[in-house]
Amino acid sequence: MGFSTALSGLNAASKDLQVTGNNIANANTAGFKKSRTEFADVYAASVSGVSRTQAGAGVRVANVAQQFKQGVLNFTDNNLDLAVSGQGFFSLAEDPAAAKPTLYTRAGEFKLDKDGFVVNNQGNFLMSFKANGTTVEEGFSEGVFQPLKISSAQGAPQATSEVLAVVNLDATEIEPVNYDATLDIPVDPADAKTYNHSSSVTIYDSQGNSHIASMYYTTDKKGDGTGTSNQWQSYFFIDGVPFNVDGTKAVNPGTPHVPTQLTFDAAGTLTAPDPSKISFTNIASTDIDPALNVSDLNFTFDFGQTTQFSANFSVQDLSQDGLPAGNLVGVDISDTGVVSARFSNGGSDILGKVSLTRFANPQGLTKAGDTSWRASTASGETIPGQPGTGSFGLIQSGAIETSNVDLSAQLVNLIVAQQTYQANAQAITTEKTIMQTILNA
Repeated sequence: MGFSTALSGLNAASKDLQVTGNNIANANTAGFKKSRTEFADVYAASVSGVSRTQAGAGVRVANVAQQFKQGVLNFTDNNLDLAVSGQGFFSLAEDPAAAKPTLYTRAGEFKLDKDGFVVNNQGNFLMSFKANGTTVEEGFSEGVFQPLKISSAQGAPQATSEVLAVVNLDATEIEPVNYDATLDIPVDPADAKTYNHSSSVTIYDSQGNSHIASMYYTTDKKGDGTGTSNQWQSYFFIDGVPFNVDGTKAVNPGTPHVPTQLTFDAAGTLTAPDPSKISFTNIASTDIDPALNVSDLNFTFDFGQTTQFSANFSVQDLSQDGLPAGNLVGVDISDTGVVSARFSNGGSDILGKVSLTRFANPQGLTKAGDTSWRASTASGETIPGQPGTGSFGLIQSGAIETSNVDLSAQLVNLIVAQQTYQANAQAITTEKTIMQTILNA
């Protein structure tokens, strides 16, 4: 009986040494979670229970429990390296066509494969939630999984829909000498004496072609004291071609160039047009350039906070929201897991949101190797969620969660397990000596 008891101790100590050795071996494995050997004593019980004088039948390994304590974040130069700060596992699929994740990991050493998918070292696909639209505000379909893919295609151009111009018009100026409001086209961009000032901004059509949109300003106040004070006329041109608000091309003679009238109060504040946004509609590309064949240009021109003060003409703001075509220059991943492709034209596309998964009992997960786990009945059902919501942690891009193994503690455990093994071996030696004495009596 003594031999079997000591032998159980040897087996348990050997298992403890294996677990400790495995922890030490994986001290530098990203996302690795250390394990702990848990023991239980063994008694030979009868119908009446365990006798008070029962010595016990040894020890057994009850469980090898992994400890899911947070590891230290190690920052890297690769923004596809990801770490979870808090609860949750990265969700992985072994097949890009899978409807839901099948593997879960804390190791965030991700990279691109030949098809542009974000994968780990084993080629498993990082799963994300599908975006509902083109902006973060439109949200994501939590539960609708898709493999995260970085497309190297060009960023699509975006036609200009809004132009903002904030200028100050000099209240002391008078009507330019060559300006004649009776003409069909009273302003000539080539003749600076037909207007007081101009402002220009680059706008884009539906194919990303650039055009120069210009506004030419003339005051209604004449040098002889006549005319209308605090009133200006604004004439719109695209690439030097005059256009009216309704999209018609001004032609001399036949189609007059109708200006937008800007009216200011005594304090120099814009009062008309009201509202200050003017909608230019259905400007045909062939009217700009006969060689163009793109969608009609439609946009609003916002005079915003344009003023008329007794100060030099100045431009405070001149902007628009259109974009040319662009090339992929980088990928950004926010702390809430939003993945955006960044393009050289200044635009960005929302590619998805990194999905996390948590479990009621992480220690019930089935070890799958390669620092990953599978769900089991003991772990409970998968609970998918978005980073930064509920009890889910945040994503740190450009970082890797290191192993949570404390080498100093493991070396102490190694000494303890070794002494336990030696002690049980000594118990067997002692039992052998006793048996030999009996046999030799």
